[in-house]
Amino acid sequence: MTSAIAAPDRDHGRHIPLAALTIFAAVVLYTQLQAIGDFVAFRLFGLSGGSRLGSAVAFFAFEVPKVLLLLTGVVFVVGVLRSFVTPERARQVLAGRREASGNVLAAMFGVVTPFCSCSAVPLFIGFVTAGVPLGVTFSFLIAAPMVNEVALVLLFGLFGWKVAAIYLGTGLGIAIIAGWTLGRLRLERYVEPWVWEIQSHGTADVRRHWRERIAEGRAAMGEIVGKVWLYVVIGIGVGAGIHGYVATDLITSIMGRDAWWSVPLAVLLGVPMYANAAGVIPVVQALLGKGAALGTVLAFMMSVTALSLPEMVILRRVLRPRLIVIFVAIVAAGILCVGYIFNTIL
Repeated sequence: MTSAIAAPDRDHGRHIPLAALTIFAAVVLYTQLQAIGDFVAFRLFGLSGGSRLGSAVAFFAFEVPKVLLLLTGVVFVVGVLRSFVTPERARQVLAGRREASGNVLAAMFGVVTPFCSCSAVPLFIGFVTAGVPLGVTFSFLIAAPMVNEVALVLLFGLFGWKVAAIYLGTGLGIAIIAGWTLGRLRLERYVEPWVWEIQSHGTADVRRHWRERIAEGRAAMGEIVGKVWLYVVIGIGVGAGIHGYVATDLITSIMGRDAWWSVPLAVLLGVPMYANAAGVIPVVQALLGKGAALGTVLAFMMSVTALSLPEMVILRRVLRPRLIVIFVAIVAAGILCVGYIFNTIL
C-alpha cells in the first residue's frame, strides 16, 4: 500500500527536472538561432554573406525555428493555464465594459514584447484559444510588431523626442482603436472552427494533479502546432524572399517625394515587405534624407511592421480570408489617417 501511494510522488518528482531541462534547452537554442542561421547559410551551403540568396537563406533559417519555438512554448503554457481558468471565465473577465480596458492593456503589452509580426502570431493564437475576446487579441497583434522599444530608442536618437513620441502614440492609438473596432464587429464566425473546438475541450479544476495539467499542455501543443507549422514555414519563406530580393534603393527612389499619393503608395509598398521595426529604421532614415514627409515615412514603417504578407499567410490557418481582409483594411485605414494628419500638421 505504501509503495502504491509513493509511486505518484516519485513520478511527480521526475516531471519537474525534466520540464526545467526542456525549458533551459529551449532558451539556449533560442539565444543561438542567429548563429545557427548564419552557419546554415554561409558555412553549410557556402553562400556569400553579401548575396541576396545568402541573405534570404540566413533569414529563413533564423526565423522558422524562432517562430516555431515561440509557438510551441506559448501554446504549451496556454494549455496548462487553461486547466486553471476556463475560456468562459476568461471571456467574462474581459467582456463588456472591461473590453475597452482590455484593448489598452493588450496594446501596452504588445509594446513591451520584442516581437516582429510573425513572432507575435503565436501569442495571438494562444490568446484566442484561451478565450480572450477577439478584438483584444487584435490590439496585441497590431501593437507588438508596430511599436518596438528598440525602434523607439533609435528614433529618439536619430530624430528627437517628438518623432519618437509620435511613433509611440500613433502606434498605440491604431492598435487600441482598430482592436476595439474589430471587437465591435463581432467577427468570431470568421475564426476557423478548430480554434473554438480547442477552447471547448478545456476544463478547469484547481484540484487536478500537475501531471494532468502538463498533459493538457502537451495535447494543446500537438494539436495547434500540428495545424499551423506548415503555414509558418510558407509565410516565413515568402518573407525570406522579400528580405533577400527587394531592393531598398528602389523603394527610397519611389517614395522620396512629397506628393498626395505618397502615403497610400507607402502603405502599398510596405505591406508585402517583412521586417521588424528596428530593421526598417535605416530605410526610414534614407526616405527622410530624400525629402519624404514624416507622415509618409511613418505610414511606410507601420505598414511594414503591422501588415506583413508573411504574417497574413500564417494567420490564414487561424482566420478566414474575410476576417483577414477586414483586419488589413481597418489597420491600413488607421495608418493612412496617421500619414495624412502628420503630413498636414508637421
